Amino acid sequence: MKKKRLYITDLDGTLLQDDATLSPFCRKTLQEMMSQGLQFTVASARSVFSMQDILRGLTFELPIISINGGYISDLSTGRHHFINAIDTVVVDSLLRIIEEGGFLPWVSTFDGTRDRLYYSRLINEGMQWYLADRIEAKDVRLHHLDKLSDSLQDQVICLIVMGKEKQLAELRETIEKKHGRQLMMQFYENRYSPGWHWLSIHDHKANKGRALQTLVEHWGLKDTELVVFGDAENDIDMFQEADLAVAVSNAEATLKPFATDIIGSNVDDSVVKYIAAEMGFLSRTYPN
Repeated sequence: MKKKRLYITDLDGTLLQDDATLSPFCRKTLQEMMSQGLQFTVASARSVFSMQDILRGLTFELPIISINGGYISDLSTGRHHFINAIDTVVVDSLLRIIEEGGFLPWVSTFDGTRDRLYYSRLINEGMQWYLADRIEAKDVRLHHLDKLSDSLQDQVICLIVMGKEKQLAELRETIEKKHGRQLMMQFYENRYSPGWHWLSIHDHKANKGRALQTLVEHWGLKDTELVVFGDAENDIDMFQEADLAVAVSNAEATLKPFATDIIGSNVDDSVVKYIAAEMGFLSRTYPN
């Protein structure tokens, strides 16, 4: 008997268009397939708040994975089922290392009731772009602090440092030497603000692969075949947990060796077309 499949996809560079939107075709097709029993969810570096806006109109029966596995949450309510926070002592050390390196981070936290996104001074154009982006999005998490150490009263889920590639790579190396076993780090160029790199820092348990394990264990999915989609290095752990790991053609070279299949690009709605073909929606969606 063929196993039922669960489809899990990354968002930016995978499911979404290059302008970080879900195409009308994707939205309509996903709505129809999910209403007829498609098991589908998402795993992203984005926050729940950000995904609620992008995925508006889609009803998720399963939780979503946000902030690279920092949270497993209900999309509609924002309630977190699982939280992977960084140890407070480690965060305190990280803040000192980051400031000594000439940077200031953004700090994503959970205060026991609400998600927060803290910042203090904006010291480069990459940070200025992000603040403008969050203000335009009306991000309710946004909160200014004179002292970022005040964020330690919350559960700290992620720190993001923004800067130029060389200096940020040096900071990453410094953090790796002191806290490598305690943390997961992702280092990449912000696709929406070229020239500015991000170093995102999480607890070592916060990755998409471990989040998939939790999802399977706690939502009765052990007999389900996992099909995942991605485009970047932070999808590797998820690919290693999957039965089928599908990379889009625009995926980073570091991810493609872990893929069992490579499909078209994100701008061609390739993820949804792949699922539609698997689900038997292809003839209805693309009549001859």
